[in-house]
Amino acid sequence: MSNLLKSAIFGLGAAAIWGGMYVVSDVVLPVVPPFTLLSLRLLISVVVLGAIVFGIQKSALPPWPVIREALIVGVVGFGLSLGAQFTGTDRSNAVNGSLITSASPAFILIFAYFILRERLTALRIVSVALATIGVIVIINPAEANFSSETFIGDLLLAVAALTWGLYSVLTKRSSTRISTLMFSFLAPVGGLLISLPAAAWELTTRPIGEITPAITLGILYLGVISTAVAMWAWNRAFALVDASVASLYFFAQPLVGTLLGVLILSQPLSPTIALGGVLIAVGVLISIIRPRTAPAPEGAD
Repeated sequence: MSNLLKSAIFGLGAAAIWGGMYVVSDVVLPVVPPFTLLSLRLLISVVVLGAIVFGIQKSALPPWPVIREALIVGVVGFGLSLGAQFTGTDRSNAVNGSLITSASPAFILIFAYFILRERLTALRIVSVALATIGVIVIINPAEANFSSETFIGDLLLAVAALTWGLYSVLTKRSSTRISTLMFSFLAPVGGLLISLPAAAWELTTRPIGEITPAITLGILYLGVISTAVAMWAWNRAFALVDASVASLYFFAQPLVGTLLGVLILSQPLSPTIALGGVLIAVGVLISIIRPRTAPAPEGAD
């Protein structure tokens, strides 16, 4: 199996998990505040991946400079990006959030050019543009509300999109120095440096509600599947190919979320959803035309 095919499986799989994550989040968030839930997700991820890294693989920690870099990347991705996304969506709305964060792949292309020196080819620019248009068609920007009331939230969502692009590219760079599994264990620890203090402040004004068996299962799902498994898969996708190619996997997230709305919530499968899905698929296919794949680091997992 080629690196490109493995990367597509990992990247699209991660984005698909995140696309369906919102169904579970909608149930859990009314009971568990955002930063508290984020901290729980990261803690569960650290425990699960730590058990694999140290319990099953018997791996040793890398040198401190490598650990420090992974922690800093984790602060960017899990602390700043996810934190900004949570607070931004809370101060804005879901449609604005989907539209603004769809800019993440474009930021990945830009950061990949400046940090990784990847070629910014016309094909890759066109592929991101097509897939972005597909997302806009699916989301329906007519339902967005960009006003003074949502300005702060929209600004935070823009920060989330930018920092997620930076996180993804830095993940690619770190993959040459550390295994994907070890990185995926360390990065959430960096995110906890921001999410835990934020959760402590949050709980002073918004306590946790009643924890039922369904809420417990939802938290475990978000921690194990949506964080530990999906983040490892996303990181692995970037380790296997150029970041500018892997960036296109992001677009599977809104597409899967919309399709789940059709299947689970009985929402109609409109022509705009079908058209958006086709544009996203074409964008992804264009992005893999004669890609310059980067070999995975030796011993990576």
